[in-house]
Amino acid sequence: MSIIPFVRDDAFDPNAVAILGAAFDAAWDTLQKSGSPLARDAHAATTHERLAKRIIEMGQNGVRNHQRLVEDAIAQLTGKA
Repeated sequence: MSIIPFVRDDAFDPNAVAILGAAFDAAWDTLQKSGSPLARDAHAATTHERLAKRIIEMGQNGVRNHQRLVEDAIAQLTGKA
């Protein structure tokens, strides 16, 4: 899965899309490795969408720090924000 389907064509420059995409991939990987039920097949599509929306929202607010994007998206998803 990629963040690309969730990003409007004109929303970000290519560099920003690469940063947001890497953060999305890292957040998903972290969830999978943690054994979170949110990463199971039954929840994967919803989890992908929620991660993507949060990372895009942060990107729209100018956040480009990889670690901050990952940590915030996971915290938001797991209710620890």
